[in-house]
Formats: sequence, structure tokens, C-alpha cells
Amino acid sequence: MCRLFGMSAGDRRARATFWLLGAPDSLQAQSRREPDGTGLGWFDEHGVAQLRKQPIAAYGDAEFAREAQEVSSSTFVAHVRFASTGALELRNTHPFEQEGRLFAHNGVIEDLQTLDAHLGDALTLVRGDTDSERLFALITRETAAHGGDVGAGIAAACEWVAANLPLLAINLILATEQGLWALRYPLTHELHILQREPGAALEHASSLGSRVRCEHGASRPLVVIASERMDEDPRWRALEPGELVHVDHALRVSSRKILHGPPARPLTLADLGARARASQAHGAGRSAGG
Repeated sequence: MCRLFGMSAGDRRARATFWLLGAPDSLQAQSRREPDGTGLGWFDEHGVAQLRKQPIAAYGDAEFAREAQEVSSSTFVAHVRFASTGALELRNTHPFEQEGRLFAHNGVIEDLQTLDAHLGDALTLVRGDTDSERLFALITRETAAHGGDVGAGIAAACEWVAANLPLLAINLILATEQGLWALRYPLTHELHILQREPGAALEHASSLGSRVRCEHGASRPLVVIASERMDEDPRWRALEPGELVHVDHALRVSSRKILHGPPARPLTLADLGARARASQAHGAGRSAGG
């Protein structure tokens, strides 16, 4: 399945190098299992959303490695893709940007014809073929309808999708310069959060005796969200199905349940076509704490 990553450094800029390159289960390492695209989104010193993405694996992308070491931002979104919908093209590679927000998704939504009809004029926001970009467009439309409240926009959009469309999962991460949102729904795929207080260097000892260490970021608090625990820190917590998490510019973390119960039209792996089934098989069906 695709892998999601989000990080907030609050009101200070930071690099995400450890998590993108150095951690024992970094995005670069995960891309050896998810080879169909790599993307990194961040905000520059003027607060403008920036994207660097390619329809190739992160481990073979020298530019991804360079930018992972050099780019600093208050918030990040990154994604490694195992494609389920849409060709292996730049326009289908996550993250996506709409109205200054960045977005990445893991899962499968079907009946895109019905979704397109529901989007109406908001379909003009969509440049590619993916269910993910369409979900983002619906969130963007609903955010505007709720006076710019991103959390309310996510809730309204995902409630409609869960009630009306066949879906396997709609795990997502959405970032603005000053905020980070993440949703896990339903139980199908995991999503984890780590609230890291300042202290010891970011470090991991592997079973082979090698060590990964990163001093940068160790002296400041961070919040990290990822599809799986990226290191051995015991403070990682799995989100509950239907739980929406928000991290604000002061690194305050709040959460609420926005979706209760299973989707109206749940999909299983057996319901998917061969390509989508292959993309979603790894990690599907785990328990909430697995």
C-alpha cells in the first residue's frame, strides 16, 4: 500500500531528514516496497506551498535525497506510491496541492463517476486520474463551504464518501503552513502519531548492530504522522478508526472521532481489481494496535 508521512515543527522551521532518509523504516526505505512514485511537499520561507515529486521510487531519486537533506519547513507531507488508480505519471503522483494546501492519501475509493458528479464545478481542481485527488477536491470544496475550516471540510467530505461510495480506506494527511490534519478510516490500514519531546538525539540501533543518528531536530519538539512506526520510539500511537487528528502551529494536538461505524459500501481486497489489490495488500486487515 502507499505510505503517508506528515511532520509538524510548530512555529519553527525544521528538516525532516531523519524520517525521510535515516530512520530504520524511512520513506526512502519504504519506497523499495512502494516503487510507483515519490513526493515531498513543504512550505517555503514565504509560506508558499512547494512540491517535488516524480513517478519513480525514492531510493532511485537523487533529487529526493538532496531535498530531504536541505529543505526546511514548519510542516511537511510526503508520500511513496504503490499505484491503485491512475497511470504512473507526474499528475497522479502525491502529494497534491490545492489552494495553498498539500494532501496525500492511502486507500481506494470506487465509483468515481458518482464522485465526479457530486464534485460539480470542483472537478476543475482535478488534474489527474486518481481517486485521491478527487477526494482532495471534495475536501477543498467543503472547506470553502465551511468558511475555511479545514477540519469541518474533511469531516463533511469524508462523511459523504463513507455514506455513498464503495471504499477500502481513506487514510489521509493534509497540511497548511501552520497546521497538519490526519484521518484514519476505517480499520483497514494503520496510521500512527508520535509526539516527540526535545531530548536525546534521534537514534536507532538495528539488529545488525548499525546505528542511525540525527542531531538535527533533537533539541525541539516534533509531531510525526506515518503509515507505520518509523523507529523504535515507544511513544508511537495508532489512531483509532474514524479519528481525525489536528496539530496546530503551537504543536497542540487535538483529536475527535468524525466517522462512526463502517462505510455504507465497504470494499475488501477480494473486491478490487488485480492492480488495486496488489497495491493495498501489504498492511491491510491489521488490528488497530498491530
